[in-house]
Amino acid sequence: MGASALALTACTGPSGTTATSGTAAGGTITVGTTDKVTSLDPAGSYDNGSFVVMNQIFPFLMNSAPGSPDPEPDIAESAEFTTPTEYTVKLKPGLKWANGNDLDSADVKFTFDRQVKIADPNGPSSLLGNLDSVEAPDPTTVVFKLKQGNDQTFAQVLGSPVAPIVDDEVFPADAVLDDDSIVAGKAFAGPYAIDSYKKNELIAFKAYDGYQGLLGAPATSTVNMKYYANSNNLKLDIQQGNIDVAYRSLTPTDVESLGKDSKVKVHKGPGGELRYIVYNFDTIPFGAATPEADEAKALAVRQATAHLVDRQAIATQVYKDTYTPVYSYVPAGFTGAIEPLKDLYGDNGGPSLDKAKAVLEAAGVTTPVTLNLQYNPDHYGPSSGDEYAMIKNQLETGGLFKVNLQSTEWVTYQKSRITDYPMYQLGWFPDYSDADNYLSPFFAKDNFLNNNYFNADVDRMISEQRVTVDQAKRTGLIEDIQTAVAKDLSTLPLLQGAQVAVAGAGVQGVDQTLDASFKFRLGVLSK
Repeated sequence: MGASALALTACTGPSGTTATSGTAAGGTITVGTTDKVTSLDPAGSYDNGSFVVMNQIFPFLMNSAPGSPDPEPDIAESAEFTTPTEYTVKLKPGLKWANGNDLDSADVKFTFDRQVKIADPNGPSSLLGNLDSVEAPDPTTVVFKLKQGNDQTFAQVLGSPVAPIVDDEVFPADAVLDDDSIVAGKAFAGPYAIDSYKKNELIAFKAYDGYQGLLGAPATSTVNMKYYANSNNLKLDIQQGNIDVAYRSLTPTDVESLGKDSKVKVHKGPGGELRYIVYNFDTIPFGAATPEADEAKALAVRQATAHLVDRQAIATQVYKDTYTPVYSYVPAGFTGAIEPLKDLYGDNGGPSLDKAKAVLEAAGVTTPVTLNLQYNPDHYGPSSGDEYAMIKNQLETGGLFKVNLQSTEWVTYQKSRITDYPMYQLGWFPDYSDADNYLSPFFAKDNFLNNNYFNADVDRMISEQRVTVDQAKRTGLIEDIQTAVAKDLSTLPLLQGAQVAVAGAGVQGVDQTLDASFKFRLGVLSK
């Protein structure tokens, strides 16, 4: 692998492409990862490893500038609602694919029609649930017709995994295209083109000078992505300077160790992963379906658990600060994120035994209360056992609760969580960088949690914010939803997964891309 990486740094652009060596100084950047590419075809994959590559090589109608989670036109000149149910995009003129084909509205219509038609079970077509049809009235105009009007999340969808634009002269309309054919077809029009490709071993990227989008020309013209079978070798290579950046995924212990190494720098940014406890409103102690049903006592039990958890201890002791404490339902870094849980529970975010005792006493709850708490040991990583052992100890502080802690393998867990578990662990990864993606799936009526929670005011505000055009008013609604849900405690957010990358001391630009868009952009890296 080392020899291959060195050999590729001297490659020129593939014959027939308009890839360019650019003008950036500092030589080739090599990024190492343990992630895997499932498919380069946007219709055939829905995973981080594949999407990282897609973000470099495919154009998007909408994107986000480094440091921001908010969508802006990318290869589009403009994008706006022209009627409540029509979202019209105007493309920049004269766009070309790296193979010389025209990039126009026909490609865009083809891309979205194709996603819906293929509907691959491993693909992201479900994100287009509000899309009714796509029209291309002229070469630079695309009209998306929506089922529900003024969908304020649609711009985010156009920058999501379902939205990389593909070349209608290379991709088939009704089947997923294999990676080698995509590379051979030079079907690229993002900041980079792929110069050489060996799946899940090594990808060599060359800057594509035909890209006219939001991200601009890459700071470094040649970048390699090197793939590792395990994190041990990834850690060794970043320590020894064989690669410039290690991105996804080093263990918490590795990150802690590398943080003490003067030859490298650990970079952290806001992450979209949310780790939390779900309360089943029917089966939690004093829940609606229990013999001792009492709504006020059930709320007091939930509130007392919120007073007792110590998020910072979990983040530091279990995850070595690769996760950060989170005090709301919309993670830090998202527009509209606030921290009502810090104000309502505990001692400024830390635990408070006195407040936990007080809330139980005020509701007339006799202690200790038995809690049945479930977690999963495989889907959310091997550290979940340590995490939930610590949570058990925290909840049993002062003798207010007796926690029965159990674990179940994921295949059973995901089927049983709704009916069998009064309290249980879940995690969430966003589909796009909008606060709605942390609200609608959790707290709207008939949400995916199915935890028997419903608040009519919250449901109304969720529906309202989706179609509120005034951004200040929409942000206010998002804040109000978080405050209302924090009082109800349908779930208890604990941790936000930080994005972590380790880079050589001379590498620049890493912090620029570790933002709440969750798009790792090779084009900002330099050395």
